[in-house]
Amino acid sequence: MKRALITGGAGFIAHHLVSQILKNTDWEVVTLDRLDFSGNLNRLQDVLKDFSVEDRARVKVVFHDLKAAVNPLIASDIGRVDYVLHLAAGSHVDRSIEYPMEFVMDNVVATGHILDYARGLDNLERFVYFGTDEVFGPAPDGILYGENDRYNSTNPYSATKAGGEELAVAFQNTYKMPIYITHTMNVFGQRQHPEKYIPMCIKRVRDGETITIHSDPTKKIPGSRHYIHAEDVADALLFLLDQPPIVENNWGGAKCPKFNIVGAEELNNLQLAQMIADAQGKELKYEMVDFHSARPGHDLRYALSGEKMKKMGWVPKDIRNRIREVVEWTLANERWIKL
Repeated sequence: MKRALITGGAGFIAHHLVSQILKNTDWEVVTLDRLDFSGNLNRLQDVLKDFSVEDRARVKVVFHDLKAAVNPLIASDIGRVDYVLHLAAGSHVDRSIEYPMEFVMDNVVATGHILDYARGLDNLERFVYFGTDEVFGPAPDGILYGENDRYNSTNPYSATKAGGEELAVAFQNTYKMPIYITHTMNVFGQRQHPEKYIPMCIKRVRDGETITIHSDPTKKIPGSRHYIHAEDVADALLFLLDQPPIVENNWGGAKCPKFNIVGAEELNNLQLAQMIADAQGKELKYEMVDFHSARPGHDLRYALSGEKMKKMGWVPKDIRNRIREVVEWTLANERWIKL
């Protein structure tokens, strides 16, 4: 039986990954988390309640803050590991702008510690560094960034994620570790933080409040993203782990394989808000706001190419059905949108 170590296992995306592993494999799962405002054991408890006692027993929670190295006691508590999926990270852009050094510790130093731990594992089959589209910076209209395009970080969050990614590339190249890197776009789903855009829209539409739509300086072009459901992200990660080892040669340098995990279609934030209002059968009240003045350090458009994963045989599910599912689930489970 395989064992997967998931860092940040009580976080939003990772708890969906835990669920998908239990549904689709016989693996054991160890979640490593420090349980702060991002990591919430209530998420794990909520998603695990639908599994059998035997399946729940396959999940182990280990408390540890990766700002510190994984010491022998923690390593012993984790036990044997075949896969490491490093999802733990500081991810709130506004918070990174206010506390940049906190994100250096969480996204660079912590990544160094988990990589250093993993290079000593005897059974390691794959280490996955969970990256972000934001390392590439804003995307002009018509541009989709490929896996190996140049970084252009515009805020402390994206810069520290790029730093962690470069550490992973360096460890793969130096120590010949079996590392993959993923770049994922804006993720949504059940049990997301209530301040995030989609749960915020669900709540404000329900309550008849006005939604702020970030736009260009003319207040006519909304920001856009390729949104993707957390279950699709988890599915993509399991798909990659199921593939034979992939070796790449990028310009004669480091050979660390990278993969963009991209939603089915690009939607601007006004379209998305309208879909959420339609799913509730309510009128959309909104205001267009110049995003530069409203949210310094944020970018109007991010966009990645998903062609590589598509050619490998993986595609995400239809986002419109996914949005409808999340709206219905959230309204039926309102405690997850209470601030």
